[in-house]
Amino acid sequence: MLDKVLTTIKPREYQQKIYETCKDKNCLVVLPTGVGKTLIALMLSVYTQKKYPASKTLFLAPTRPLAEQHLLYFKKHLPELFAELTLFTGKINAEKRKELWQNSDIIFSTPQCISNDIKNKLYNLEEVSLLIEDECHRCLKNYSYTYIAEKYKEQAKNQRVLGLTASPGTDKQTIQQIAKNLGIETIEIRTRESEDVKEYLQELEFEIIPITFPSELMELSLIIKKLYEKKIEELKNRKLLFEPPTKTNILKLQGKLMNMITSGNRNFNLLLGVSACAQAIKLSHLIELLETQTVFSSMNYMKSLFEQANKNQSKAVKHIVKNPEFNSVFIKLNELSVKGIEHPKLAKLKEIIQKSINENPKNKTIIFSQYRDAGTRIAKEINSIEGINAKVFIGQAKKGKEQSGLSQKEQQKIMNEFREGTINVIIATSIGEEGLDIPEVNSVIFYEPIPSAIRKIQRAGRTARLMKGKLIILMTENTLDEIFYYASRAKEKRMYKSLENIKKDLDNGTFNPNQEQEKKDEQRKLF
Repeated sequence: MLDKVLTTIKPREYQQKIYETCKDKNCLVVLPTGVGKTLIALMLSVYTQKKYPASKTLFLAPTRPLAEQHLLYFKKHLPELFAELTLFTGKINAEKRKELWQNSDIIFSTPQCISNDIKNKLYNLEEVSLLIEDECHRCLKNYSYTYIAEKYKEQAKNQRVLGLTASPGTDKQTIQQIAKNLGIETIEIRTRESEDVKEYLQELEFEIIPITFPSELMELSLIIKKLYEKKIEELKNRKLLFEPPTKTNILKLQGKLMNMITSGNRNFNLLLGVSACAQAIKLSHLIELLETQTVFSSMNYMKSLFEQANKNQSKAVKHIVKNPEFNSVFIKLNELSVKGIEHPKLAKLKEIIQKSINENPKNKTIIFSQYRDAGTRIAKEINSIEGINAKVFIGQAKKGKEQSGLSQKEQQKIMNEFREGTINVIIATSIGEEGLDIPEVNSVIFYEPIPSAIRKIQRAGRTARLMKGKLIILMTENTLDEIFYYASRAKEKRMYKSLENIKKDLDNGTFNPNQEQEKKDEQRKLF
């Protein structure tokens, strides 16, 4: 049946196997970036459209460019009259969307758009025979993905769910929650090392480049660390902090204390605890910038703290900038900046890019950088190399934020220029990690390791798909870089172990995420 419809593309063996599973069961498909998740979605759409004529496929993606990308893929490979394909956006007025819903067979949209329409009762999901959620690791908490999945279970006559992701999360509980929210019945997992995937991928050369942390910066980092440790000690002495003082735990504690205060508990100890948390978070961020980013980023951040203090925006910040040791760090950092001393990562990065362009003038590279400031500084540095045209690729500006971002049009323009070779280096923040149709590149460079396994997997998936590729991680020795690198490696191992265990539980029937839903359905019948 598929052969008659999909004449322009042939599935690989593993795609065919996964598709066969997805036909019969709600499936979570975990596949590395760039090895063909969308084709599985396309095959399943063809199958359900044939099985349930006049039904609909709803294909959700977290961003509009990604939803559009999937639409174009479907248009390219489906016969012209097979189905009516439509892209839903918030720019189309509600009445028009209602009309389009009635007349469309396969709808591509962001979850926010569909969830708003369902809440406003423009249409329901009764006729949807296939719900596809791309980047489904987002199907948690109150995110629109979760709401739509719930409504789908309630409303659809013929239900089939396909969840797609390169990395669903690292702990068993999170993955179980995603499985439960989507009503998953089985999991299909493949990695770059899977026997049936390996043959289709190109060789990936992996290198960690150790960077010596200069004594001038280490000295400044130690001063800020002492200030940070004093704040941690204060939280412990106030009997507020009992967990290890990780950034996540401090943020959680801050949220908990804020909730207690807004609930009416104005205890002085809590108020001082909130201030200590805020100071600890800001100081830990400065440590991260000093150890892993650029002198430029650290200077900018410290300047922003002085500005906030001058504008009376935060008592916590006023406490920090009043400290003589904090001020001494700012003065010394300024001196380094005037002397042109930078984090040694920049010089190493420049050397790598110079070498790659000498070896291959058509070389294309993506550099992933956690922060926009560092990205700007990196672009300036490597654009000084002859033959390099580098651009920073960042997300859209957030409402109410002064810092400008790129519009979707501007993002698309950069991608097209990169594809054509006008630009040969992109410095991307987290926007480049997830889903976007980034052209094949020769090398991916992590300016810094990141503690998130999800983001690490997505970053790494940008190379060695169609041609040999390099993955390079710059790691400053004896700093947060090392901690983050080993953290993400451990989480990745844990993720695959958790996935295998949940898959076994699902296949053995010892974990049934649909049980709760079945109970609810039974209770409804009784009333």
